[in-house]
Amino acid sequence: MTHAGSGPFRIGVDVGGTNTDAAIVDIAATASVSRGVCASSKTPTTTDVTSGIYTAIENVLSKSKVDRKDVLSVAIGTTHFVNAVVEADARRLSKVAVIRLCGPFTRQIPPFSDFPPTLKAIMCGPLFYLDGGLEIDGRQITPLNPDQVQDAVKSIQAAGVTKVAIVGVFSPLDHQGLHEETVKRLMLELDPALSVVCSHTIGGVGLLERENATILNASILNLAQRTVHAFCDAMVKLRLDCPLFLTQNDGTLTDAATAADLPIKTFASGPTNSMTGAAFLASLDRENKLAKSDTQVLVVDVGGTTSDVCALLPSGFPRQAPNFVEVGGVRTAFSMPEVLSAGLGGGSIVTYDADLDRVNVGPGSVGHYLTTKAIVFGGDVMTATDIVVASGKAEIGDVSKAKAIPAKVVQGARNQIKKILERVVEDMKVSDLPISLLLVGGGSIIQMDDLKGVAECIIPPHHDSANAVGAAIAKVAGEVDFIEILADQDENAILEKAKSQAIDAAVARGADRENVRIVAIDKLPLQYVTNKATRLIVKAVGSLAIPDRNSTIAATDANSSKFTNFTSEGSKDEAEKQFNQSSSAQDLESLVKHSSSINIEAYRPDVRGGVWYISPVDLEFIATGTGVLGTGGGGSSYLQYLECLESLRKPGASGKMRVVSPNFLKDSDVCVLGSWYGAPSVSGERMAAGTEITAAIDYSVKLSGQSHFEAIIADEIGGGNGLSTFPTSVHHDIPVIDGDLMGRAYPTLEHGTPREGECVCCTGESLRFQGGEIFIDSEQNAESNGRVESMLRTQCVDLGLMAAVSCAPLSGRAIKEYAIPNTVSQAWYIGRAVHKAQKSKENLIEAIFKTTPGRLLYSGKIIDVKRDVSRGYTMGQCTIAPLNSDEEDQYLPGSQKSEANNTNESRCLIIPFQNEFLYAAYANPDKPNDKSQHEVICTVPDLISILGQDGEAIGSPELRYGLRVNVIGMPAHPLWSGTERGLKVGGPAGFGLDMEWTSLGPYQKPKSVLDEFNSLDS
Repeated sequence: MTHAGSGPFRIGVDVGGTNTDAAIVDIAATASVSRGVCASSKTPTTTDVTSGIYTAIENVLSKSKVDRKDVLSVAIGTTHFVNAVVEADARRLSKVAVIRLCGPFTRQIPPFSDFPPTLKAIMCGPLFYLDGGLEIDGRQITPLNPDQVQDAVKSIQAAGVTKVAIVGVFSPLDHQGLHEETVKRLMLELDPALSVVCSHTIGGVGLLERENATILNASILNLAQRTVHAFCDAMVKLRLDCPLFLTQNDGTLTDAATAADLPIKTFASGPTNSMTGAAFLASLDRENKLAKSDTQVLVVDVGGTTSDVCALLPSGFPRQAPNFVEVGGVRTAFSMPEVLSAGLGGGSIVTYDADLDRVNVGPGSVGHYLTTKAIVFGGDVMTATDIVVASGKAEIGDVSKAKAIPAKVVQGARNQIKKILERVVEDMKVSDLPISLLLVGGGSIIQMDDLKGVAECIIPPHHDSANAVGAAIAKVAGEVDFIEILADQDENAILEKAKSQAIDAAVARGADRENVRIVAIDKLPLQYVTNKATRLIVKAVGSLAIPDRNSTIAATDANSSKFTNFTSEGSKDEAEKQFNQSSSAQDLESLVKHSSSINIEAYRPDVRGGVWYISPVDLEFIATGTGVLGTGGGGSSYLQYLECLESLRKPGASGKMRVVSPNFLKDSDVCVLGSWYGAPSVSGERMAAGTEITAAIDYSVKLSGQSHFEAIIADEIGGGNGLSTFPTSVHHDIPVIDGDLMGRAYPTLEHGTPREGECVCCTGESLRFQGGEIFIDSEQNAESNGRVESMLRTQCVDLGLMAAVSCAPLSGRAIKEYAIPNTVSQAWYIGRAVHKAQKSKENLIEAIFKTTPGRLLYSGKIIDVKRDVSRGYTMGQCTIAPLNSDEEDQYLPGSQKSEANNTNESRCLIIPFQNEFLYAAYANPDKPNDKSQHEVICTVPDLISILGQDGEAIGSPELRYGLRVNVIGMPAHPLWSGTERGLKVGGPAGFGLDMEWTSLGPYQKPKSVLDEFNSLDS
């Protein structure tokens, strides 16, 4: 193929597991039908990666006859770095020292807490907790201490470690990561041989996940630098003197030197390249077609085995995955595209079951053996490609061989292919607008029929090289992320300043200022504050600027010189010989997913003499159950679960983490209580020291005049607070009571069941490192529980939006009279049911209801979520639409249909929430906010939980469009539903709702693990 234009040109390369694709684009001819694509090439991916890249680039240069001096840049997308992590290859990974800048905080969950054992053994180096870090509003937790940094460097040197991850609390919100960068500078002054990675360059808020990603990045630095050096060598051999870039997860470019420092940002660049390349080839970037409000754009990349689908945002970039992603079993948080995969490709195996008269397509595939095993190529395996040929939709191989396939098999296979595509497209929809579907990849020919809800299907030119084209045309981004107090300020002026900073950041990275534009603005109000403290995230994107030749050569020289201290891939060094070899099989069993390796049916908790001794498996079950009982709130069960595991692993902890029945207490015994209070956005970043709750309890006991205490009980069983008692039980060597004071999660302290007099009695709170202890004695200083709540909320804001609280101790008599019994057991049974159903593919909802009576209220898909934190806590509403018949068939394994679906109910379900879910009501789908058309089916105090497809609970902060969910309701304890005051405080009236409570059904006391498994003989 000969190019029609005169350039300049850009080359894109995408290295996949099977093939390496390359494309060359004339950037002056992108208005043409071919979008300036002069040539493309596909070659097998080689073991050493770089020789395959060399071949692919050489092929497109030869085909296009482009003069090499007219090539402005080469951009490469590669999976090479992520493979080293997934394979846990010790030859390509390094040990990492971790430094947390955290002051007194974060010790409750140490680094590497949730790494698989093999990766932890390979990567875990010295760990340090140093002064530094920020509060969410930008205040310093503690000033940096240079002496501590110096001592840390000495310890790291003594350990023989050279890779360091620095993680500062709320560092992503610190302008330019000031604390982290200062410590990095101090360390490099002391030892220039260290390789230091700052977490603010890796990910956003969420300390543990960002830290994990930073550790992975530091561990693969040697690999990344060697690989990029090899890429530079290939450029030299190709006689290309232009800059080398690597494509990143979010679809933008980074220069080779930066990629060598931040390789983790390239982990998922392949799918992104395909998606952005598809949009470019379909000309959706022209006239800003992606921004049109009458359609949504999805891209399906069909390969030989799978079809990957992604939603394109108006910016032209893929929608990013929410929350966290797992890489090699490690929970991480960094920019990754949200991609759904279906087992459908050109090589998908087609079978016909004569007994059932049914055709199945996939998920099995012949993969890269398509050209030898498919019928049209003389093989004996019927594939999706054979069905395409038999349908007359393509001429591939020997067309005559496909004619032998029976017509009903062809039609049945086409129907199955259509259903699979419709399902994966429906799952990825971002709204209910009509869909424009772009089909790319070599297997895209399998789309033969119109798809429901799809307005148009587009197969763009060069669709089989969309990934390489996406790399060639990738752009440059700049982003700013900070917190600003908007009260009494000009919000528009602050926003314009942020936009300008984002544009400057993009230009500094190589973008052409003339075409840089703002593509994303996120304004995230902070909870529990009244000064309009808001997190602003602004992203700007622009095309690469066209450099002059002198600057191009200088850039190339800089790229090459960066890596001169690393051996090339031709080195005789033994480590280099093994550099690209596959690792042996590794034990990647998780340190936190204990139930995956046991027979759940046969597992018995350790209960002896009326005492239940808690194991890691028990904690995992309880964590899942507390999530369900959290009714949308209660904080993160996962983080509290990790803290509990750490407490259980401590020397001397054996036998101390235990649970007893409320009847275990004498009337005169003293029972303490404590929990976390504050914003989830803080608890996930400024993780606790692990001493706050115990300190608060100690002070509240002292203040109450007690001299002893025999047990601890949870304030609320829902969410993370349902687990917060266990570390204290180990610390004080006291048992946890099998019960709690709410039977669920509620948003305020007033929602506690003990009501001696009219007050909860005494609330104490202590954060010793934050300027003193604060105690609120409701009997002396507050006229009501509401006043206690208001005072505590004010102090919590001042203390960084997270605090430990402890009420006055309660007597054993009060616990037996007012506590909700057996709720720890209830959480355990629910969690066990969920995990067992996950493994055995049983009906998840039925499994839960065998442990706790309830009702499935609705099965559907979230189509809208609204939030408002202006009142100091999160208010919002979730809208869920019913599934259609095809979706129900493919829903949760064995899932029941909801009452709405059983009666052909077309109404949607709305669920308002105040942190926790308040009520569920059928609503007119055309007017969901018209309360006159609402039919309320469940309200507080009954429990409403939203469960994902895996049966795990989804909290109100995690609700988002497109999630398929089951909504369940469970009856509340009679202390709430059976008393006038209980309904006044915990029912609709307590939340200002003008509706009556309607019983969901009779309450049934939860089973007791202690009663079922007690063995006096053990």
